[in-house]
Amino acid sequence: PTLVAVGLGVGILCGAFNGFLITGLKLPSIVVTIGTMSLFRGIAFIVLGDQSFKGYPASFSWFGQGYVFWVISFELVLFLVCAVIFYVLLHHTNFGRRVFAIGNNATAARFSGVRVDRIKFVLFCLTGLMSGMAAVLLTARLGSTRPSIAQGFELEAVTMVVLGGVSILGGSGSIIGVVLAALIMGLVTFGLGLLNVPGIVMSIFIGSLLIVVIALPILFRMWRQRKA
Repeated sequence: PTLVAVGLGVGILCGAFNGFLITGLKLPSIVVTIGTMSLFRGIAFIVLGDQSFKGYPASFSWFGQGYVFWVISFELVLFLVCAVIFYVLLHHTNFGRRVFAIGNNATAARFSGVRVDRIKFVLFCLTGLMSGMAAVLLTARLGSTRPSIAQGFELEAVTMVVLGGVSILGGSGSIIGVVLAALIMGLVTFGLGLLNVPGIVMSIFIGSLLIVVIALPILFRMWRQRKA
Protein backbone atom coordinates (compact mmCIF):
# COMPACT_ATOMS: atom_id res chain seq x y z
CA PRO A 1 0.00 0.00 0.00
CA THR A 2 2.86 2.41 0.77
CA LEU A 3 4.44 1.90 -2.66
CA VAL A 4 1.07 2.40 -4.32
CA ALA A 5 0.48 5.60 -2.36
CA VAL A 6 3.94 6.89 -3.30
CA GLY A 7 3.34 6.14 -6.98
CA LEU A 8 -0.04 7.85 -7.00
CA GLY A 9 1.30 10.79 -4.99
CA VAL A 10 4.21 11.36 -7.37
CA GLY A 11 1.80 11.21 -10.30
CA ILE A 12 -0.46 13.85 -8.75
CA LEU A 13 2.52 16.10 -7.99
CA CYS A 14 3.79 15.83 -11.56
CA GLY A 15 0.31 16.58 -12.89
CA ALA A 16 -0.02 19.55 -10.54
CA PHE A 17 3.36 20.84 -11.75
CA ASN A 18 2.13 20.68 -15.34
CA GLY A 19 -1.13 22.34 -14.34
CA PHE A 20 0.72 25.17 -12.60
CA LEU A 21 2.92 25.85 -15.64
CA ILE A 22 -0.12 25.90 -17.93
CA THR A 23 -2.71 27.70 -15.81
CA GLY A 24 -0.37 29.80 -13.67
CA LEU A 25 2.30 30.80 -16.19
CA LYS A 26 0.02 30.49 -19.26
CA LEU A 27 2.43 28.26 -21.17
CA PRO A 28 1.15 26.17 -24.12
CA SER A 29 0.01 22.77 -22.87
CA ILE A 30 1.62 20.79 -25.72
CA VAL A 31 5.00 22.40 -25.03
CA VAL A 32 4.72 21.82 -21.27
CA THR A 33 3.69 18.17 -21.50
CA ILE A 34 6.43 17.28 -24.00
CA GLY A 35 9.00 19.23 -22.00
CA THR A 36 8.10 17.72 -18.64
CA MET A 37 8.01 14.23 -20.18
CA SER A 38 11.68 14.64 -21.08
CA LEU A 39 12.35 16.30 -17.71
CA PHE A 40 10.84 13.50 -15.62
CA ARG A 41 12.51 10.79 -17.70
CA GLY A 42 15.83 12.61 -17.37
CA ILE A 43 15.44 12.68 -13.59
CA ALA A 44 14.77 8.94 -13.65
CA PHE A 45 17.97 8.39 -15.64
CA ILE A 46 19.92 10.47 -13.12
CA VAL A 47 18.54 8.44 -10.21
CA LEU A 48 18.82 4.95 -11.74
CA GLY A 49 21.31 5.37 -14.57
CA ASP A 50 21.23 2.45 -17.00
CA GLN A 51 20.32 -0.02 -14.26
CA SER A 52 16.96 -1.38 -13.16
CA PHE A 53 15.58 -1.47 -9.64
CA LYS A 54 14.14 -4.84 -8.57
CA GLY A 55 13.89 -4.60 -4.79
CA TYR A 56 10.10 -4.72 -4.56
CA PRO A 57 8.28 -6.92 -2.04
CA ALA A 58 6.51 -10.01 -3.33
CA SER A 59 3.10 -8.66 -2.31
CA PHE A 60 3.52 -5.67 -4.64
CA SER A 61 3.39 -7.89 -7.73
CA TRP A 62 -0.28 -8.70 -7.04
CA PHE A 63 -1.31 -5.27 -8.38
CA GLY A 64 0.08 -6.17 -11.80
CA GLN A 65 -0.23 -9.95 -11.85
CA GLY A 66 -3.03 -10.80 -9.41
CA TYR A 67 -6.50 -12.09 -10.23
CA VAL A 68 -9.76 -11.09 -8.58
CA PHE A 69 -11.77 -14.03 -9.86
CA TRP A 70 -10.81 -16.90 -12.20
CA VAL A 71 -9.22 -15.26 -15.28
CA ILE A 72 -10.40 -11.74 -14.37
CA SER A 73 -7.30 -9.79 -13.39
CA PHE A 74 -7.11 -6.92 -10.93
CA GLU A 75 -5.92 -4.63 -13.74
CA LEU A 76 -9.03 -5.36 -15.82
CA VAL A 77 -11.36 -4.71 -12.88
CA LEU A 78 -9.58 -1.47 -12.07
CA PHE A 79 -9.76 -0.40 -15.72
CA LEU A 80 -13.52 -1.00 -15.85
CA VAL A 81 -14.11 0.76 -12.52
CA CYS A 82 -12.14 3.81 -13.67
CA ALA A 83 -14.02 3.81 -16.99
CA VAL A 84 -17.38 3.88 -15.19
CA ILE A 85 -16.25 6.61 -12.79
CA PHE A 86 -14.96 8.87 -15.55
CA TYR A 87 -18.00 8.13 -17.73
CA VAL A 88 -20.29 9.42 -14.98
CA LEU A 89 -17.96 12.35 -14.23
CA LEU A 90 -17.65 13.45 -17.85
CA HIS A 91 -21.16 12.80 -19.16
CA HIS A 92 -23.46 13.21 -16.16
CA THR A 93 -22.05 16.01 -14.00
CA ASN A 94 -21.70 19.77 -14.23
CA PHE A 95 -17.93 19.32 -14.13
CA GLY A 96 -18.05 17.23 -17.30
CA ARG A 97 -20.24 19.74 -19.11
CA ARG A 98 -17.80 22.50 -18.19
CA VAL A 99 -14.92 20.39 -19.52
CA PHE A 100 -16.70 20.07 -22.88
CA ALA A 101 -17.44 23.82 -22.86
CA ILE A 102 -13.77 24.63 -22.28
CA GLY A 103 -12.76 22.26 -25.06
CA ASN A 104 -15.17 23.92 -27.50
CA ASN A 105 -14.33 27.52 -26.63
CA ALA A 106 -12.35 28.38 -23.51
CA THR A 107 -12.91 32.13 -23.92
CA ALA A 108 -16.68 31.76 -24.19
CA ALA A 109 -16.68 29.40 -21.21
CA ARG A 110 -14.73 31.93 -19.14
CA PHE A 111 -17.21 34.71 -19.96
CA SER A 112 -20.03 32.31 -19.06
CA GLY A 113 -18.72 32.06 -15.52
CA VAL A 114 -16.73 28.83 -15.83
CA ARG A 115 -13.51 28.82 -13.82
CA VAL A 116 -11.39 27.65 -16.72
CA ASP A 117 -7.99 27.69 -15.03
CA ARG A 118 -9.21 25.83 -11.96
CA ILE A 119 -10.85 23.09 -14.04
CA LYS A 120 -7.75 22.76 -16.24
CA PHE A 121 -5.59 22.41 -13.12
CA VAL A 122 -7.89 19.70 -11.76
CA LEU A 123 -7.76 17.88 -15.11
CA PHE A 124 -3.97 17.85 -15.12
CA CYS A 125 -3.96 16.56 -11.54
CA LEU A 126 -6.35 13.77 -12.59
CA THR A 127 -4.10 12.99 -15.57
CA GLY A 128 -1.12 12.76 -13.21
CA LEU A 129 -3.09 10.51 -10.87
CA MET A 130 -3.97 8.10 -13.69
CA SER A 131 -0.40 8.18 -14.99
CA GLY A 132 0.83 7.27 -11.53
CA MET A 133 -1.70 4.43 -11.36
CA ALA A 134 -0.53 3.14 -14.75
CA ALA A 135 3.08 3.33 -13.55
CA VAL A 136 2.26 1.32 -10.43
CA LEU A 137 0.47 -1.40 -12.42
CA LEU A 138 3.20 -1.63 -15.05
CA THR A 139 5.95 -1.77 -12.45
CA ALA A 140 4.08 -4.44 -10.49
CA ARG A 141 3.62 -6.50 -13.66
CA LEU A 142 7.27 -6.29 -14.74
CA GLY A 143 8.70 -6.49 -11.23
CA SER A 144 11.32 -3.85 -11.98
CA THR A 145 11.76 -0.17 -12.73
CA ARG A 146 13.88 1.19 -15.60
CA PRO A 147 14.21 4.80 -16.81
CA SER A 148 13.25 3.74 -20.33
CA ILE A 149 10.08 1.95 -19.24
CA ALA A 150 6.93 2.85 -21.23
CA GLN A 151 8.95 4.82 -23.76
CA GLY A 152 6.77 5.41 -26.81
CA PHE A 153 3.51 4.67 -24.99
CA GLU A 154 2.42 8.28 -25.49
CA LEU A 155 1.90 7.61 -29.21
CA GLU A 156 -0.34 4.63 -28.44
CA ALA A 157 -2.31 6.66 -25.90
CA VAL A 158 -2.97 9.48 -28.36
CA THR A 159 -3.94 6.98 -31.06
CA MET A 160 -6.45 5.28 -28.76
CA VAL A 161 -8.02 8.59 -27.77
CA VAL A 162 -8.37 9.83 -31.34
CA LEU A 163 -9.53 6.44 -32.58
CA GLY A 164 -12.18 6.54 -29.85
CA GLY A 165 -13.73 9.65 -31.37
CA VAL A 166 -12.21 12.33 -29.15
CA SER A 167 -11.51 15.52 -31.09
CA ILE A 168 -7.84 16.45 -31.18
CA LEU A 169 -8.96 20.07 -30.70
CA GLY A 170 -11.17 19.25 -27.71
CA GLY A 171 -14.86 19.67 -27.03
CA SER A 172 -16.17 16.29 -28.17
CA GLY A 173 -15.71 12.61 -27.41
CA SER A 174 -16.92 9.86 -25.11
CA ILE A 175 -15.46 7.44 -22.59
CA ILE A 176 -17.23 4.51 -24.26
CA GLY A 177 -15.50 5.27 -27.54
CA VAL A 178 -12.11 5.43 -25.87
CA VAL A 179 -12.70 2.12 -24.05
CA LEU A 180 -13.64 0.41 -27.31
CA ALA A 181 -10.61 1.94 -29.03
CA ALA A 182 -8.35 0.69 -26.23
CA LEU A 183 -9.75 -2.83 -26.65
CA ILE A 184 -9.26 -2.67 -30.42
CA MET A 185 -5.69 -1.39 -30.08
CA GLY A 186 -4.93 -4.10 -27.54
CA LEU A 187 -6.26 -6.81 -29.83
CA VAL A 188 -4.36 -5.43 -32.83
CA THR A 189 -1.02 -5.12 -31.03
CA PHE A 190 -1.49 -8.54 -29.39
CA GLY A 191 -2.25 -10.06 -32.78
CA LEU A 192 0.80 -8.44 -34.34
CA GLY A 193 2.87 -9.79 -31.47
CA LEU A 194 1.59 -13.32 -32.10
CA LEU A 195 2.64 -12.89 -35.74
CA ASN A 196 6.16 -12.00 -34.53
CA VAL A 197 5.94 -8.54 -36.07
CA PRO A 198 8.97 -6.45 -34.95
CA GLY A 199 8.39 -3.57 -32.56
CA ILE A 200 9.53 -0.97 -35.08
CA VAL A 201 6.90 -2.20 -37.54
CA MET A 202 4.25 -1.87 -34.80
CA SER A 203 5.39 1.74 -34.25
CA ILE A 204 5.05 2.43 -37.98
CA PHE A 205 1.57 0.88 -37.96
CA ILE A 206 0.41 2.87 -34.92
CA GLY A 207 1.80 6.13 -36.31
CA SER A 208 0.14 5.50 -39.68
CA LEU A 209 -3.13 4.64 -37.94
CA LEU A 210 -3.01 7.91 -36.01
CA ILE A 211 -2.52 9.91 -39.21
CA VAL A 212 -5.35 8.07 -40.97
CA VAL A 213 -7.77 8.51 -38.07
CA ILE A 214 -7.10 12.26 -37.94
CA ALA A 215 -7.15 12.71 -41.71
CA LEU A 216 -10.30 10.74 -42.53
CA PRO A 217 -12.84 13.13 -40.91
CA ILE A 218 -11.13 16.09 -42.59
CA LEU A 219 -11.16 14.41 -46.00
CA PHE A 220 -14.81 13.39 -45.54
CA ARG A 221 -15.74 16.93 -44.60
CA MET A 222 -13.93 18.30 -47.67
CA TRP A 223 -15.71 15.75 -49.87
CA ARG A 224 -19.12 16.76 -48.49
CA GLN A 225 -18.38 20.45 -49.04
CA ARG A 226 -17.36 19.84 -52.64
CA LYS A 227 -20.43 17.70 -53.23
CA ALA A 228 -22.67 20.39 -51.76
